[in-house]
Amino acid sequence: MPFAFATRERLPWTECAESAEDGPTTQLLRGLAKRHNMVIINPILERDSGDVLWNTAVVISNSGQIIGKSRKNHIPRVGDFNESTYYMESTLGHPVFETQFGKIGINICYGRHHPLNWAMFGLNGAEIVFNPSATVGALSEPLWSIEARNAAIANHYFACAINRVGTEIFPNEFTSGDGKPAHKDFGHFYGSSYVAGPDGSRSPGLSRVTDGLLVAELDLNLCRQVKDKWGFRVRILNLLWQYIMYLWCCTYVTDLLDNFLNMQMTMRLPMYAEQYTKASKPDYKPQVVSEKERPKED
Repeated sequence: MPFAFATRERLPWTECAESAEDGPTTQLLRGLAKRHNMVIINPILERDSGDVLWNTAVVISNSGQIIGKSRKNHIPRVGDFNESTYYMESTLGHPVFETQFGKIGINICYGRHHPLNWAMFGLNGAEIVFNPSATVGALSEPLWSIEARNAAIANHYFACAINRVGTEIFPNEFTSGDGKPAHKDFGHFYGSSYVAGPDGSRSPGLSRVTDGLLVAELDLNLCRQVKDKWGFRVRILNLLWQYIMYLWCCTYVTDLLDNFLNMQMTMRLPMYAEQYTKASKPDYKPQVVSEKERPKED
């Protein structure tokens, strides 16, 4: 199916929208997943029962069953990519799917530009996060080799950066709203898919110009080993916490220990939760410190 959902033309592309659970591509891939004992991520244009369109990835188990679906959290409005005319931002959050081969999340396309999007999959326990994308050279290629690799390091999981190749010509011209002439294509989709690890390692990238298959062997133990090495996330066992609460029924001590429980060692999640809550308010004042004005001399 051509990559068309960023143009301003809805027809005939929206006719390809389908049910995530009962659509033809999902049903086809369910049989293939079971036959080949593999988990398949199926990106589609979803039309739900309320006739709302979503950019969706369906996760199909190696048993052939549908585990669930993830939707695109961030919708681009940049250059030729005006996808807000097609579908809504996800309301499903950042689900992580437990498969026979590991816990996986799907950060769809433009979501890779948002660090908190990557972070939430990590906080939900993902060991591998896939980033199915369709992006062009002039827009994002300088960022491509960096973003997924940084995400893997910062969130201590494997990140799979996936991009298509080729150039598509559309029947009608469109503009980018930048004063340049109208055109019929987005530019070159540059491929270059790769896998990055939580220790900073990465695989070679696939071709910029031809389709390819990347096979990588991932040791998921590395996710926990990196967390332990750097002290990123260490939780007190619930049983131990209950025992402490029983021994010390003191408000000060329990509050102190509760803060320690929540901060997960060096991550300091409560601090950031407080600051991001403040930053989300319209009246937020950035914490900027300026040099004090010197008193005027006589």
